[in-house]
Amino acid sequence: MAPSCELVRSRCTVSPPERYLAGGSIRRRSESDYDVDIYTIIFLALAVFIFLRLRNVLGQRTGSERPPYDRAARDMANGAAGNNAAGNNNVVPLPGTVIDHAPPVAPTETGPAPDRWKGVTEPGSALAQGLDAVVAADSSFDPQHFLSGAKGAYEMIVLAFAGGDRRTLKDLLSKEVYEGFDGAIREREQREQKVETRFVGIDKAELVNAEVRDRAAQLTVRFVSQMVTVTRDKAGAVVEGSPEKVTDVTDIWTFARDISSRDPNWKLVGTESGH
Repeated sequence: MAPSCELVRSRCTVSPPERYLAGGSIRRRSESDYDVDIYTIIFLALAVFIFLRLRNVLGQRTGSERPPYDRAARDMANGAAGNNAAGNNNVVPLPGTVIDHAPPVAPTETGPAPDRWKGVTEPGSALAQGLDAVVAADSSFDPQHFLSGAKGAYEMIVLAFAGGDRRTLKDLLSKEVYEGFDGAIREREQREQKVETRFVGIDKAELVNAEVRDRAAQLTVRFVSQMVTVTRDKAGAVVEGSPEKVTDVTDIWTFARDISSRDPNWKLVGTESGH
């Protein structure tokens, strides 16, 4: 049976929709049948509202936006990545053993403090004046950081020389000093001798001189150490030194760095024995 329509004052009132079941019986729609449609409309309206809000906040791409900041691209443009790719990076990959820059320190408006070199040298000394010149040319220089790296480099160089490790020596020595070390290694190899060196410890590492020459900072360090050194021949017999005796050694080494270069490493440019 079709729904009835009753005209009342020119209006047509339609009775609630009905569904016909098998056998001709009638089932009226429940309110839940209409709830689904209402919720769908509400969710759609909410989605449109959120979309419009996001569009207003984030804006639209017009094709004229600047690209995002790319730090790696900046480093490559400055030559940092290019040097690494070309194999020109002389940094030895051992933490605490490379003499390089200290972390940059924010500049201050006041002049240098009278005790800025406390624990390193006396105020007004020649060494203090030399350190002032180094800092004036390289504001990131820190003497304690340098000495820490110098001690590591000292041990590395001594052990590399004893073991004939030319690759390590090339990274840490100037050309002139390397040639001297290489010559001594060649003579030892010709005599078929081997040197065994063991560090007991470095008792002291102190700055004794600092200066700037032609954009090159030079720092001289006195090392006082204890080590065991023995030289053996081809058969293993001891030629010089002793495998049990601890020897006190004093060396005075000078390190230099071109402060106009991007290379942060210091290299050994001079050696002499202390007294």
